[in-house]
Amino acid sequence: MKSTVAVIGAGIVGLSCAYYLRREGHDVIVIDRERQERDGASFGNAGMIVPSHFVPLAAPGVIEQGLRWMRDPASPFYFRPRLSRELMQWGYHFWRASRQSRVDAAAPLLLQLNLASQREYRELEYDLGGFGLEQSGLLLLCATEHGLTDESRVAVHARSLGLEANVLARADLAALEPDIAIEAIGAVHYTGDSHLDPGAYLAALERWLVEHGVEFRWSFNVSSLATASGKVTGVNSQQGSVRADAVVLAAGSWSSKLARTAGVSLLIEPGKGYSLTVPMENQRLKTPAILSEARVAVSPLGARLRVGGTMELTGFGPSNSHARVKGIVDSATRYLPGLDKHALLTAKQWQGLRPCTPDGLPYLGRDAAHPNLVIATGHAMMGVSLAPITGRLVADLLAGRGSLIDVAALDPRRHQGRTLRTGVQEVAA
Repeated sequence: MKSTVAVIGAGIVGLSCAYYLRREGHDVIVIDRERQERDGASFGNAGMIVPSHFVPLAAPGVIEQGLRWMRDPASPFYFRPRLSRELMQWGYHFWRASRQSRVDAAAPLLLQLNLASQREYRELEYDLGGFGLEQSGLLLLCATEHGLTDESRVAVHARSLGLEANVLARADLAALEPDIAIEAIGAVHYTGDSHLDPGAYLAALERWLVEHGVEFRWSFNVSSLATASGKVTGVNSQQGSVRADAVVLAAGSWSSKLARTAGVSLLIEPGKGYSLTVPMENQRLKTPAILSEARVAVSPLGARLRVGGTMELTGFGPSNSHARVKGIVDSATRYLPGLDKHALLTAKQWQGLRPCTPDGLPYLGRDAAHPNLVIATGHAMMGVSLAPITGRLVADLLAGRGSLIDVAALDPRRHQGRTLRTGVQEVAA
C-alpha cells in the first residue's frame, strides 16, 4: 500500500532505503541536518564491498589488542574513558559478544548480507547509470610472519563458508600488482570483493531520487520522533515538523539520540576514522588493500588513491588526532614505499563517525513498540558494503512481507533486558 515514509539520514544507508522505498511506490521524504560538503561516514571511506569481512568487530582477542594499542598515540585504536551509563552498557555487551561462539554464529549472517548486497550493487549500477563498480578483490597485506599466519587462518574459515581466498607469496604479489612497490612478505587475496567511489555512488543515487520525485529536506535538524497511540507519526525539529505514515531511522551515529525520544535504547558508539585522498601518479594500485597489522585501508578510486583508518571511541566531542593521522601515513608508506609521503601528509584530511554497535552487527528491524518505525543503523565500517541490502530489507519490512534473509538477530532492542549491577549504579544489560 502506498504511504508517506520519512527517512532520517541522507548517508549511504538512508539514501539506499529511500531508493528501494520509492521503487515500491511510496512517497519518500529524506531528512538530513546537512547539505553538500557533508562529512558523514558515507563520504570519505574506502568504498569497499567486503564479503570477506564476515568476522564482526567484537571478536576474541580484540579487547586485549585494543589495550596494547592504547599505549601508542599513533596506533589504529583509541578509547577515551568517560562516566557514561550508555558507554558502560556498550562495553559490557562488547565484552559479552567477544566470544568465539558468538563470532561463529554471526559470521554466516554477515556473509549472507554482504553477498546479497553485492548482487544488489550490480543491479543498481545498471539502474543508476554506472558509478564505477569494480570487482578486483581485496588484498590483506601482511608485513610479518605472525600476521600472515593469522590471516591465513581466517582464509581457511572463509573457504569453509564458500569464499575464494588465496594465500600469496611476495612473488605472487609482484605479479598481481606490477605497477606499485609493495613491502610485504605475503597476502591473502579475496577475489570476490568489490569496491566503488562512495562519492560517485551517492551522487548517482541522489540524482535518481530527485528525478523520481523524492523530496529532500536539507538543514533539517531533527530533535525528536513524534509518537501517538503506539505509532511514530513523524519528526519534530526547530525548522518545523514532518508528518509521515512510517519513519525509517538511518541517522548513523546520531540514531541513538533520536531513538531515545521514542523510548528505544540503541547502544551505538561513534567510532571516528580518518582518510586522505591523493592522485595516483607513478605508483598505481589496482586491488584495494588492507594493511593487516596496521589496520589501514588503501583503495584506488579512479585516478586517485584513498588511505584511511583508525577507530577512535571518543564520543561526539571535537577531536583531531594528528598523531594517528601521521600513523596512517607512516603505515601506508611502510607497506607501499613508493607513495609520496609529503603528498599524503599535506592532503586534505577527512574524518567521520561510524556507528558501532557492541556486537558488530547492525540494528535492522521494526521497533516492537512502534510497528511503523524501522531502524536501520549501526553498520560501523560496513555501511557501504551493506547499504543496498539494508534498503531492500527495509522495504520488505514496511511492506510486511517475508525476506530471503532472516534479520531476527539484528533486532534493534536486542541489547535491552537484564540489569548489570556495578559499584556505581545499575546498568541495563
